[in-house]
Amino acid sequence: MRYWLMKSEPADVSIDDLASFPERSVAWYGVRNYQARNFMRDQMKVGDGVLFYHSNCKVPGIAGIAKVSSVAYPDATQFDKHNKYFDPKATPEQPRWFNVDVQLVQKIEIIPLDELRAHETLANMRTLQRGNRLSITPVDPAEWKYILKNLVSA
Repeated sequence: MRYWLMKSEPADVSIDDLASFPERSVAWYGVRNYQARNFMRDQMKVGDGVLFYHSNCKVPGIAGIAKVSSVAYPDATQFDKHNKYFDPKATPEQPRWFNVDVQLVQKIEIIPLDELRAHETLANMRTLQRGNRLSITPVDPAEWKYILKNLVSA
């Protein structure tokens, strides 16, 4: 089992949106970074843990716990000429972009980015590194356990 931090802008899909969706599940669409795509396509497995992170908002931080609920499949937005994620080089026969489905496990009180940075145990967490802009990053099992044990309110 692996663990991931996946960023979503709450104006696009928030933790509250996810909680209201059928089966509390959403396709993690629109990723247009090859490294993040490769994480979904090549490494994510059903059941992997996800820290659902709100980004590009007033208080960025972890807003929920989720899990990967599907294997990777072609992102349909790449084929839609009217979608902002359209990719003219992608075809159904040779898709370039993939997504997985993510299902809510638990909405939590937001753990702000500043709070994450304040914990020495999380100093090497990839998403906290200077210059990191990836929307999907691996989370070390020790970091996952620390966050769930010490930062998630019961």
